[in-house]
Amino acid sequence: MRNLWLVVAAALAFVPQPQRPARKTVVSIEGREFRVNGRPTYTGRSYDGTAVQGLLFNSRMVQGIFDDRNLETRSRWAYPDGPWDPERNTREFIAAMPLWKANGLLAFTINLQGGSPEGYSRTQPWVNSSFETDGTLRPDYMSRLERILNRADELGMVAIVGFFYQGQERQMDSADSIIRAADQAIDWLIARGFTNVLVEVANEADNAGFKYDVVKPAGRAVEMINRLKERSSRAASSGRLLISTSLNGGTVPSDALVRALDFVLLHGNGVRDPARITQMVEETRKLSNYRGQPILFNEDDHFDFGKRENNMLAALRAYASWGFFDYRMAGERFDDGYQSVPVNWTISSQRKRGFFELLASVTGVGAK
Repeated sequence: MRNLWLVVAAALAFVPQPQRPARKTVVSIEGREFRVNGRPTYTGRSYDGTAVQGLLFNSRMVQGIFDDRNLETRSRWAYPDGPWDPERNTREFIAAMPLWKANGLLAFTINLQGGSPEGYSRTQPWVNSSFETDGTLRPDYMSRLERILNRADELGMVAIVGFFYQGQERQMDSADSIIRAADQAIDWLIARGFTNVLVEVANEADNAGFKYDVVKPAGRAVEMINRLKERSSRAASSGRLLISTSLNGGTVPSDALVRALDFVLLHGNGVRDPARITQMVEETRKLSNYRGQPILFNEDDHFDFGKRENNMLAALRAYASWGFFDYRMAGERFDDGYQSVPVNWTISSQRKRGFFELLASVTGVGAK
């Protein structure tokens, strides 16, 4: 009988195992630098005497897989030429990605629960989540996400994949459903072999809109981050995923939180004086548990791209990456805003052009 089991075991060893797709883009960190395929980003580049090499300029494009399952609010997102269509939204997102890359953008943030499709909202009655309320994944959302991440991999772009957003997290059943959702999301990324992904556990995790303690920095956020690191380490053959979480605009992480982060996410919302951007970076670097991780702003809705002093350039001069947060303001048209649904994903407005022109200048690619 023992010999029979040995024969069976040997036969099973030769059963072909599912193969992960061969990936083209690997994001990593070396000291304070982000690297893609082992080379520093924007290799050798400086701007106005300031190093650009190793930074990760990005834009908040969180609605790439948006949908609304609330029939009472779904009609709000109609296109100028037709009804809301989540598949059209993702197709147009993917079509625009090469244009962003050609103008110097290396990364974008996308979130499994989106963000406010109005930019900022007092109430959020729509239902936009890649998770069922019990934390299981929705195949339609994940299919759209997979197409976006595949295209990013082909283009050499990095996706900052956020899991939770306060407007939708509170619709979930329990803390256990949040843990299940995070586990399933990290497992999904690993099973598909994505190596061009950074993880943002929660968008502005200290926001009062979050319901469950498991994502809050004053609660169990460090426990969650360490759980996902450990889970990723066990499952990922090519090295674990890099994990962080973000805080409200103008806020610096605590010493306990910064110790858990692979990279530090800051937000510039509400920061009107560029000097405060510099100060936030300096305060972070002075924390006793800060160990030289890259600092990355991935949400800032302050622009002034034509001025000598603006938040983007302040971040650059402090050697921190910066991210564009663009939403449609009162009286603006469909062409404005990357977060307001429906989205025109092209470089279609004066504000978008201002960002990409400065970005192209900073990164040296030449605006197109």
